[in-house]
Amino acid sequence: MHILMLTPEYPPHVVGGLGRHVAELSHALAELGSRVTVLHGLRRHEAADEVEERGALTVLRARDHAPGPPGFAQEVVQRNVAMLQAVLQRVAAGERFDVVHAHDWLTAHAARAVKHALQIPLIATIHATEMGRNGGLFNEVQRHISDTEWWLAFEAWRVICCSRAMREELVRVFQVPLDKLHVIPNGVAPEPRTASPGEILEARRRYAADSERLIFFVGRLVYEKGVDLLIRALPRVLAAHPQTVLVVAGKGPEREGLEALARDLGVWGRVRFAGHIGDGERNRLYQAADVAVVPSRYEPFGIVALEAMALGAPLVAAGAGGLAEVVEHGRTGLLFRPGDPWSLAEQLIAALDFPALRAALRRHAREAVRERFDWKRVAERTLDVYRSVLYAARAARQDARAGGARLVPVGGPGAQASSAQQRPGG
Repeated sequence: MHILMLTPEYPPHVVGGLGRHVAELSHALAELGSRVTVLHGLRRHEAADEVEERGALTVLRARDHAPGPPGFAQEVVQRNVAMLQAVLQRVAAGERFDVVHAHDWLTAHAARAVKHALQIPLIATIHATEMGRNGGLFNEVQRHISDTEWWLAFEAWRVICCSRAMREELVRVFQVPLDKLHVIPNGVAPEPRTASPGEILEARRRYAADSERLIFFVGRLVYEKGVDLLIRALPRVLAAHPQTVLVVAGKGPEREGLEALARDLGVWGRVRFAGHIGDGERNRLYQAADVAVVPSRYEPFGIVALEAMALGAPLVAAGAGGLAEVVEHGRTGLLFRPGDPWSLAEQLIAALDFPALRAALRRHAREAVRERFDWKRVAERTLDVYRSVLYAARAARQDARAGGARLVPVGGPGAQASSAQQRPGG
């Protein structure tokens, strides 16, 4: 089977968890014997090799050479045109693909064109929705993105999502039929090399004294990630554990406001804004931290929680969306009420109060990661979806030929599997 995978990000150009998801999934699919071509749309200023051959896995990066667009939506379309051009060039050179797998709305235009032009089924993974990220739709750009998400779900034969919470969201927001949805959780890479005690201590000392407790957050500094809740919880944590330092790693549009909030609450001296950090530094800080925190308001899955668990960081997370399915309260982590800084403070204090609890959380978290979130298992379940769609496509073609009817394009229009799907309000 030859899989064409379209993605808006791929290492080294990673914004959030989606890029790492595609990298690990594509590698695992190739390890299982499939041929995988990953196509990533590059912005003009992004530097990377445009073709990487890794055995059964090929990574293509299509650069957008069009004039600078006036807005974000136009930029996305231009990158999709560049991706489509790259696909057509491969097809002209003799490549044949069995399925196209699109990740999120940023690849929807190219994915739909490939589906209809090449007559191959489209599978979509929707990692999050614009409505969920923002708690509603408040401007024309957000409504356009939401419409494109719906369009991608409509065009796909099957839609993969990462949690039961996300499945419920897709049914509620887009009325995607349940029999079209498949829940396949994210995986996490095998536990990386454990840093030496000296490396861990060195990373810790960059932010905290040996006598201080270290709370660690890493992620984009945007509203949905709830970093403001973490800073609001800090005064109460400091009342119980005065020698505590919060390290906030990541970048985003909320940073200036978060810094102002820390000053207003009188905790500026206890917060370290680390900016963007590399994977190695992130892993060392997970191992150095007394507690890692995922305070998200909205989290369809929370791959960052899995990464913390794999590295043995005692975890405090919001009981929001997929996080509540990943973290077992009291066993693999501690959950707090989403959006509630006081509940977050209580769980942080509980973790800091009891070393034995932290040790137990570390042990059980690592066990859960090994047993439930292996990328090979994720890839096997994804292959099952591809096979079921290819079988249905062949059956549809045979039925059409036997009945003498016009052959319906594979997966379109709108995909036979989605005939009941309606857009809200008509």
